[in-house]
Amino acid sequence: MISVLIDTSNRNLSVALAQDGKVLDSVEYDAWQKQSEFLVAELDKLCKKNHIDPKAIGEVVAAKGPGSYTGVRIAISVAKVMAFALSIPLYLVSSLEDMKDEGKPSICLMNARSKRSYIGVYEGENALVLDTIWDNEAVLKYISEHPRYSIMGDVSYLGLEGKKPNLFKNLLLGDKDKYRVSNVLEAKPVYLKDLC
Repeated sequence: MISVLIDTSNRNLSVALAQDGKVLDSVEYDAWQKQSEFLVAELDKLCKKNHIDPKAIGEVVAAKGPGSYTGVRIAISVAKVMAFALSIPLYLVSSLEDMKDEGKPSICLMNARSKRSYIGVYEGENALVLDTIWDNEAVLKYISEHPRYSIMGDVSYLGLEGKKPNLFKNLLLGDKDKYRVSNVLEAKPVYLKDLC
C-alpha cells in the first residue's frame, strides 16, 4: 500500500511516499511560513518521480500539532482533502510524538515562542508527559533531571543541541488504529497555546 506522510508543524516542510511501511522517497527542507506554497507541488513531484498515480495512494498520515498554527493547519487540510477525495484512511499523530527517538526515552521539544516550549516525553508507546507547554526554565530543569533521555528537535533556542528526529519513520506507525480518524471531515489540529 502507498502511504503519504506529511508534517508541516514546525519550520520544515516534510513530505514522503512510503510503500508497505518503507519510505520510497521524501522531501524535507526549511520552508518557514511557505509550506502552503510548496506542499502540494512537492507531493506531486514525488508521485511523478516515483511513477505513482495519486489514485493508488491507500492512506495519508499527518502530524496534527502542536506547532505553528498555520503549519499545523496546512498538513491537516491537505491530508483531509486527500483522504476525502480518495476515500482512504486518515491517521493523525502528535507532532511531538512524531519526533521520538526509536527505542529510547525521549524529550521532544519545539519552540512555542515567548520563552516557552511545546514538550512531550515518550518512552516506547507510552507518553510520560502528555503534550503541553512549559516555560523554558522548567524544560531545562526537566532535561537536567533526566540525563539519559534523548533530546529531540531543534533546541538551539534553549542553547542546547538536540537530535534530529526521523519524522518519516515515526509516521509509519506500528499500531495505526489508535491514530485513525473515524470522520475525516471532523479531523482537527491540536493547538496548545490556549492552555496558557
